[in-house]
Amino acid sequence: MPPVSDWIRSPFDLEARYGKKRSDRHWVGYKVHVTETCDEDLPHLITQVETRPAYEQDHAATLDIQRQLTDADLCPDEHLVDAGYVSANIILCSQAEHDVTIVGPVNPDPSWQAHTPGAYDISQFRVDWEAQTVTCPEGHQNQRWYPSEDSQGEPVVQVHFASSVCQFCPNRQQCTRAKQSGRTMVLRADGRHEALQEARQYQKTDEFKEKYRLRSGAEGTLSQSVRNSGLRQTRYIGLEKTHLQHVATTVATNILRAVNWLNDLPLAATRQSRFAALAA
Repeated sequence: MPPVSDWIRSPFDLEARYGKKRSDRHWVGYKVHVTETCDEDLPHLITQVETRPAYEQDHAATLDIQRQLTDADLCPDEHLVDAGYVSANIILCSQAEHDVTIVGPVNPDPSWQAHTPGAYDISQFRVDWEAQTVTCPEGHQNQRWYPSEDSQGEPVVQVHFASSVCQFCPNRQQCTRAKQSGRTMVLRADGRHEALQEARQYQKTDEFKEKYRLRSGAEGTLSQSVRNSGLRQTRYIGLEKTHLQHVATTVATNILRAVNWLNDLPLAATRQSRFAALAA
């Protein structure tokens, strides 16, 4: 489900709406999100197309796409998506609402501990949500537990360890760089912390890499739609009309793919640049 930005020129009459002088033409952007099948022994057909404003984050469309697939009885058991469509909340909601397993890379832990060999990152701390305790790798428990919300309004917990404990810890340098206070961290509540840690571990496995390689076909779908049907440039003004063009484009692409499959035409190989060919 990778996005493509489609830009159009559209008149915007400020004088009619706000009593101001008519301005020059403005740029309005859209994204198209495409979902397709990826069975190796069947034609790869587009099952859903979504048109959204270009300023919207990709993950805002994930659950809506799954709802439409569910309504059409086309929802997959596993949904292979780009990193922009994944979050801990989406992983949980996809499973709970649609019984769909999200297969896609989540954001790695940005902390310095996660990128320093031997350091204590957040995955090494044991969390007991009922007792509201967090135990560090050295066996010490937190001093404070503050329920809060993040910038998106999602529930989080701020955890603080006592400075008196952390200052005398023999492995303090592997845990925190704070001079006066102890280790602090923020945990995603409502099961999101565990979902994120599991996803980060799973995406390091060979099983994940073998499954996720199938998603690369979505890039070819966009390339085919751009070359054959001019997907990147909308012919109309407005979200609804642009979406209609996207639907017509995917129908044409499906017809072409079905005909090729019936005629036993193999899928095209990944194109190789001239520089890559020289290197080979």
